[in-house]
Amino acid sequence: MRTAKNAIELRDVSVHFNMPKERTEHLKEYVIKIVKRQLHYENFIALEGITLDIQRGDVFGIVGLNGSSKSTLLKVISGIMAPTSGTVRTTGSIAPLIELGAGFDMDLTARENIFLNGSVLGFSRDMMRDCFDDIVEFSEMREFLDVPMKNYSSGMVARVGFAIATIVKPDILIVDEILSVGDFQFQKKCEDRIAYMMSGGTTVILVSHSIEQVERLCRRVLWLERGNMRMNGNVEEVCASYKSS
Repeated sequence: MRTAKNAIELRDVSVHFNMPKERTEHLKEYVIKIVKRQLHYENFIALEGITLDIQRGDVFGIVGLNGSSKSTLLKVISGIMAPTSGTVRTTGSIAPLIELGAGFDMDLTARENIFLNGSVLGFSRDMMRDCFDDIVEFSEMREFLDVPMKNYSSGMVARVGFAIATIVKPDILIVDEILSVGDFQFQKKCEDRIAYMMSGGTTVILVSHSIEQVERLCRRVLWLERGNMRMNGNVEEVCASYKSS
């Protein structure tokens, strides 16, 4: 049953992929096998039976080893990927910071990409003009504004992406490992902005390899293991079990 307290509700969500059993070295070989029906697939289960409620204004962490499908779950929640089965319901606007460089044209400068990425997130050009100086100030990239972003480090890309996505308060902010790049001072700056957004009722979903960061920021945590829910509960209990596993 849906409740107004929840920003996100997942019910029995699964994601399956058809993975080719044979490896092909060339595109031509791949196409020929498809035409001759010689390409065989196996079912790969990325997520299985995920049922989850995330309350409005909560800061919710997701932990798990590489390959546990944390990013897949975030893509399903943000609407980037449709589940194979089950239902996903979200309330309000979503700002997903899932992949570094997503929504950017790396051949363009940061100045150009600020307007491009803003339009991808649904912001008007007038609004981006009004917010431009604030974005630049937060990202601390003013001296590199007219440098093509293909020359940026991953930390520099993250600075610009985070500054754009959080220039207004979305109802739901999804952050996937973005805070693990860049220097400590900027990570602290991002955490402070997340805390500010929390105070205004924004729901935050955070994936981080830093268990200390999850413990510091999150109230509740989901532990994913090979696409299955291993544990879901308060941050102290889940993180303690995860660290001792």
